[in-house]
Amino acid sequence: MGRLFPNKGLYQTFFPLLIVISLQQLAALTVNLVDNLMLGTYTELALSGATLVNQIQFMLQSFVTGIGTGVAVLGAQYWGKGQVDPIRRITSLGLKAGLLVGLIFFIVTLLLPEQALGLLTSDRAVVAEGEKYLRLMCWTYVIYAVSNTLMYSLQSVETAFVGTIMSLSTIAINSCLNYCLIFGHFGAPELGIRGAAIATLTSRVVELGIILVYLFFVDKKLKMKPVHLLSWDMTFLRDYIHISLPVVLTGGLWGIAQAVQTSILGHISAETIAANSIATVVSQLFIVVGMSATNASSVTIGKTIGEGNMHLVRPYARSLQRIFLVNGLISGMLIFLCKDWIISLYAVSGETAALAAQFLTVLAVVTVGSCYEYPVEAGIIGGGGNTRFAAIMDNCFMWLFTIPASYLSAFVFEFPPVVTFALLKADQLIKCIPNSIYCNRFTWVRQLTRDVEKHEE
Repeated sequence: MGRLFPNKGLYQTFFPLLIVISLQQLAALTVNLVDNLMLGTYTELALSGATLVNQIQFMLQSFVTGIGTGVAVLGAQYWGKGQVDPIRRITSLGLKAGLLVGLIFFIVTLLLPEQALGLLTSDRAVVAEGEKYLRLMCWTYVIYAVSNTLMYSLQSVETAFVGTIMSLSTIAINSCLNYCLIFGHFGAPELGIRGAAIATLTSRVVELGIILVYLFFVDKKLKMKPVHLLSWDMTFLRDYIHISLPVVLTGGLWGIAQAVQTSILGHISAETIAANSIATVVSQLFIVVGMSATNASSVTIGKTIGEGNMHLVRPYARSLQRIFLVNGLISGMLIFLCKDWIISLYAVSGETAALAAQFLTVLAVVTVGSCYEYPVEAGIIGGGGNTRFAAIMDNCFMWLFTIPASYLSAFVFEFPPVVTFALLKADQLIKCIPNSIYCNRFTWVRQLTRDVEKHEE
């Protein structure tokens, strides 16, 4: 244990954050699973339509993650220095960036829903069903961008439990409304996929309300006021752009790449779309700790650098890598052991179920790499101040290997869907090698903070 945890400061910061963020992410993913299960029980067409819309949501999420990462990385270092005012000003910048991105997604999907979905599949029935969902879901995009940017600001000061409260409320509201509005129970109209969209929109509004109430009336760390969020202070604009722009560009290109991947699978068959949806949502539940470790390690490393404890960065980074590997092995094993039981919960065709089982078998192996490579590049290295490395690594592998190889597999060589799916995920294993080499050279450590005048509280 002494080698795994060389200093109690590591687990005093990392593990509480990991637990709370994991619960938050697990709750959020449970909502997706509930949507998945209920729509899969309603009709397979509804499940496929919602899957396409969720790909647009993933693209938005990728951009918002980049925006929020800039807030969290800079904020964590200032938190380590004990300076709160810069975090408020950085949060204001991130909020405006999030609003802009949310508005762009809202306007495009509101005005061009059919065209947006048509890029992801040629199946007109799936597009028509997805359009019903998107016409309501587009109203959630601005709300989501705002609430999640604010959530990153709280994570930077080691406050993450409010996210769990938000997600738990979402589970309760979304599950109840889904049950009533999708199937028409308790006197409610049977709205099918539209009912799922109404449930999600309602839960997003509640989420935003919770975080605003907490931020303005409960939080004692940031002491945020509306005037802080509305201000146009550009003091940290250059610092923020320097950190967040590589992550935003990477997130955006990654989101586009995921949409391209969905398009490749979507042009194979509707069964492949549904199987991909099942496999992706299920695997996300099992790797939630690995993905949450990214945010937790980013704040841990950033805070350590901000405190000036450079001598702790190396032992912390090495211990975190061991934790990532162990977690990846456990997560992959659980996916493999539970895949058949979970698929049996879905009312889908035999072909879809068989494809989902094959996809989950691939993910059981790939998950070991996912739980290591991403927390290393975006958590340890990104939290240490170098966000460009992840941008270069992710985009090189995605656009030079993953997309071309999977396209050739699906449309030139016409390999079975499972081969194409495996090629789409292979980079998550391959990237472990360069990420490990670069991480253990420790040339990525950056001191990002600077002295500034304190504003009035």
